[in-house]
Amino acid sequence: MPPPPPRKPDPKASAASKEENIYIPSFISKRPFYAGEEGDDQTDYLEHQRLQKKKDEQSQWYDRGRKAGPAATKFRKGACENCGAMTHKAKDCLSRPRAKGAKWTGKDIQADEVIQDVKLGWDAKRDRWNGYDPKEYRNVVEEFNQMEQLRKTALAKDGTEEEQDDGDKYAEENDMSKHQSTATRQLRIREDTAKYLVNLDLESAKYDPKTRSLVDSGATADKAANLFAEEGFMRGSGDASEFEKAQRYAWEAQEKSGDTTKHLQANPTAGEFYRKKEKEEAEKKRAEREKKLKEMYGDNSQYTMPDDVKNLITESEKYVEYDESGLIKGAPKVIAKSKYPEDVYIHNHTSVWGSWWSNFQWGYECCHSVVKNSYCTGEEGKQAWEASERQRTGAILAQQEAPSDTSKENKAHEEHAAKKPANKRTAEEMMGGVTEEEMEEYRRKRTAANDPMAKFLGKDELV
Repeated sequence: MPPPPPRKPDPKASAASKEENIYIPSFISKRPFYAGEEGDDQTDYLEHQRLQKKKDEQSQWYDRGRKAGPAATKFRKGACENCGAMTHKAKDCLSRPRAKGAKWTGKDIQADEVIQDVKLGWDAKRDRWNGYDPKEYRNVVEEFNQMEQLRKTALAKDGTEEEQDDGDKYAEENDMSKHQSTATRQLRIREDTAKYLVNLDLESAKYDPKTRSLVDSGATADKAANLFAEEGFMRGSGDASEFEKAQRYAWEAQEKSGDTTKHLQANPTAGEFYRKKEKEEAEKKRAEREKKLKEMYGDNSQYTMPDDVKNLITESEKYVEYDESGLIKGAPKVIAKSKYPEDVYIHNHTSVWGSWWSNFQWGYECCHSVVKNSYCTGEEGKQAWEASERQRTGAILAQQEAPSDTSKENKAHEEHAAKKPANKRTAEEMMGGVTEEEMEEYRRKRTAANDPMAKFLGKDELV
């Protein structure tokens, strides 16, 4: 009997499924419950141990506006009553509501939409830009370009440009056509002391690490403040300020008209010539305007400062800096009571005006004077005021007439009492000449007569 033909190997089977290794432990070869059930077509018994390949999930979205073939020519049963499409009902139709729908007219029947089943993964569901068409941003770019073109046209007609801050307007562009980082413009020499190490006092000059410069002088008596003042003086005086003005003029000329012939390094003579010419024209316009104002409102010679006042103003080389409120920076703050002078005593007074009040009038408490800016009279003034008040109110006359009135009233009462007869009996008349002892004896006897046991008092006999 010939041997059986050899079995053809399954091309789908892997090398590990051809023969099972009995030396692999069961906890490795056994398929866990969360890896799915093992089917009949399972060729690799160690598939759950292999590195699983991740499925490529590409962001998908609905194909908007896609139609499924041409539109029908007749209305079909179950289609939308408004447009005639089979993919939705009338309440879900997005077409314009018709006066008479396609169900009754049979005209303008729309094609069926393509119903897509888009399956999104975990990342695709949370992608906020999924389904966004980048072509829609072209409208924004075109609108910006149109506005920029209109702005350039308007500036070319007017010949002017909006004023901008001169501080860091050209911070990133140090040269006419070369860009340079802001950090490299203010690098210091390694031998110099760092500005933030000059003074570590928190109340001193403030160091800005972004611009690498001192931004606030703070106190005016320390080394850091002096350094700040020196740097500010060097930047704003001498050739440094002129160089900065020339550089700014060249930049502004290039931005306005695009003319590069006034380049500060390439053609400094032309830039200086045109800058001087514009300065002279501006000065000429200012002089003409000032002349017109003088002709209209008069000369200001009458408002000039006298020479005596000018001589009082002395010059000093001491550097003093003021803040917004007009106070000297770094000077100790003095808390004022008010903006008016207080506790100022005039004309020998020991109290201020308004410290005393009487009869709806204010005055001085030290002398009771109600006349403002009067001379103080002290205690004599108080006595004089009290005497005048007694005389004004009539209190003196009342005190003088008081004794005589009292004696007259007493005499009148005595005469009236003597003339008037007594209407009531006196106590002696009511007693009738009987003494108090006799009345007491009478009361005792009367009480004993009414008492049945009174006859046994003082006797030892038994009844």
